[in-house]
Amino acid sequence: MSQTVRACVGEFLGSAGLAAVVVGSGIAAQRLSPADVGLQLLENAFATALGLAVLILVFATISGSHFNPVVTLVDIALHRRRRVIAATYLPAQMIGCIAGGILANAMFAEPAVAWSTTDRSAWPVLLSEVVATAGLIVLIFALVRTGRSQLAAPAVGAYIGAAYFFTSSTSFANPAITIGRMFSDTFAGIAPESVGPFIGAQLLGAALGYAAVRVLFPVAMPEPAVAQN
Repeated sequence: MSQTVRACVGEFLGSAGLAAVVVGSGIAAQRLSPADVGLQLLENAFATALGLAVLILVFATISGSHFNPVVTLVDIALHRRRRVIAATYLPAQMIGCIAGGILANAMFAEPAVAWSTTDRSAWPVLLSEVVATAGLIVLIFALVRTGRSQLAAPAVGAYIGAAYFFTSSTSFANPAITIGRMFSDTFAGIAPESVGPFIGAQLLGAALGYAAVRVLFPVAMPEPAVAQN
């Protein structure tokens, strides 16, 4: 199996795993703590932070553990990587997140596909996605461009876990997971009509994060390690 195929499979599996963790822990939290939304959020955030850190560690040497279209796009822009990466990674990430969301539904005996009815289109929520995505991009590429990419797993997990609480959007910060989460009408879902504005906010946040990285970390250390291609 070629390195490109292995990387694509890694992105698919990692993205599916991430969606399964996010949606599955959301369903579990909703069932375990039906009367306490704050506790539901804590349970969902805790599981997501740990699961994301583990998935990054597992797939880092295979694909770079992007699991996120904006990370892939910023990596290409910053490090002049081959644009074919986007053509393989982005579909794998999106299809993986859809598959992971459906799998989570099945594991909890929910309908395989149930369109979410949770509206997330209010402007404070969209502003939160801009902030969350920009912060994620700065975190990842600050580590990469200063030769500390080995810290990405715990750092990204910790950031996402914290951002569940300091943003009103609960920090999706990922267009692929946004698409995957609309397939589950549960605690972690997002209504299809909110997906477009949400992804627009994430792309804006990614652009702001990219600009911040270019200003703060203009010179990368040799062999940045976000992607291994």
